[in-house]
Amino acid sequence: MGEGDKTLTEAKNLKVGKFCIIDDEACKVLSIDISKPGKHGSAKCRIVAVGLTDGRKREIVKPGDQTIGVPIIDKRTAQILAVTGDTVQLMDMQTFETFESKIPEELRGQLEQGKELTYWEVLGKKLLMG
Repeated sequence: MGEGDKTLTEAKNLKVGKFCIIDDEACKVLSIDISKPGKHGSAKCRIVAVGLTDGRKREIVKPGDQTIGVPIIDKRTAQILAVTGDTVQLMDMQTFETFESKIPEELRGQLEQGKELTYWEVLGKKLLMG
């Protein structure tokens, strides 16, 4: 899997809880409203989503038959090598690659050296899931 891995789908096929790409950011769909097609146009989709890495709410309106990017999420396991302040050093259990990541707020105080945790690799970014 490389940076920018994604597939395409029509906007009308998105569902709440699934993922899409808005402004080059992987986002989780919070709501989707699809209007009825008009006399001269196709149905419009109003998508509200939240960024996975920055937590920012994003909104986009697209014709229902227009394509939108869907990120390919690679779910992996890593072992915690060290916890230092608000960063953690990890080793991927498959590739043995080591990397550092900022500890998300919801995982602070819960990470211990030697334990394993799940992380997602999405659009070249690593997200700790706990």
